[in-house]
Amino acid sequence: MLYYLFTWLDRQYDIPGAGLFQFISFRTGMAVILSLFLTTVYGSRLIRILRAKQVGESVRNLGLEGQMQKQGTPTMGGLIILLGILLPTLLFARLENIYIILMLVTTVWMGVIGFVDDYIKVFKKDKEGLAGRFKIMGQVGLALIIGWTMYFHPDIVVREQLGNLSQATAPVEVHKRGNEVYYTQDVKSTQTNFPFYKDNEFDYAKVLTYIGDGLEGYSLVVFLLVVIIIVTAVSNGANLTDGIDGLATGSSAIVGITLAILAYVSGNTIFADYLNIMYIPYSGELVIFAGAFVGACVGFLWYNSYPAQVFMGDTGSLAIGGIIAAFAIMIRKELLIPVLCGVFLIENLSVVIQVAYFKYTKRRFGEGRRVFMMSPLHHHYQKKGYHEAKIVTRFWIVGIMLAILTIVTLKLR
Repeated sequence: MLYYLFTWLDRQYDIPGAGLFQFISFRTGMAVILSLFLTTVYGSRLIRILRAKQVGESVRNLGLEGQMQKQGTPTMGGLIILLGILLPTLLFARLENIYIILMLVTTVWMGVIGFVDDYIKVFKKDKEGLAGRFKIMGQVGLALIIGWTMYFHPDIVVREQLGNLSQATAPVEVHKRGNEVYYTQDVKSTQTNFPFYKDNEFDYAKVLTYIGDGLEGYSLVVFLLVVIIIVTAVSNGANLTDGIDGLATGSSAIVGITLAILAYVSGNTIFADYLNIMYIPYSGELVIFAGAFVGACVGFLWYNSYPAQVFMGDTGSLAIGGIIAAFAIMIRKELLIPVLCGVFLIENLSVVIQVAYFKYTKRRFGEGRRVFMMSPLHHHYQKKGYHEAKIVTRFWIVGIMLAILTIVTLKLR
């Protein structure tokens, strides 16, 4: 909203400084600052309200050190994160941008699912919360909206480089690099960045060609399936990671910073050309959303770090996971999610392995056995006697290493 106001003021009255709102870097910085302010200043007020309403966490005794001391700690603090994301984005981003619209829909959609789950747990005194099938239905519904829009919306295109004009199928732009002349055009594409594959690009339309010829038209099915898997996996992974103070929040901030960098280079013609990655027109606005997201996570960490004064609940964790998944899909880096979100992935896998092995050994030997002392993985280390602050710090270090590795992949050929 402020973007449109100051753009109008700059054109009508040439007010000094109003032109700064044309720059993505300035608006991103303002989004980070406002998000930090909202989450730190107003976060304390929301915590007091939650405590007064007795919106406290109900803790099951799992035999973990210090666990029962958290009984009654305010939950549903994810509302603080949602406020810190939505308000700066509405104020500083261009709201007609399709990528921003999709991210706002994702934030509200997943936030509502998480809020309903928390509401049932806290106010209805049902520890199971929202039934798992309804969570999955909500996640799949969001994935279908994102995938369908990405596939068909006319503004979601990539810039393709051509060697000669005869290859063009749409209006082109002419570029010169030394003595070399080349052409570019914006086209709909089913390609995505994948640095471990030929030319750093992977085409969903070619997946089914391994089965038989003439199946390229079914690329939508492949793409939607990938989007569904990523949205459900990352949102549930973030939810599982939110088990000890500050783990999910800090890990998400690291991922958010990385996604902001990837969005910036993907939405900048100079950097995209230099790094030989896909240039995605209009996607630069996502950097502003990423700034608000990082600011909200860091601001919430002020209260969520050990010992936590508030828990985000599913209101925050499901929203965070959905945001990360949707963001990666929009900048066409979704196939890097297993590396970038490695902390979420290993938390997910630890639960899957534990449950699968327990069921297998119970059926085979009549007695269920475990791979880990407890799952998700962070609880395994708690059982081994590590303090949760040490576990969180080490998981953050792993997350930073994975984030750096993800950025390094931009130069792989």
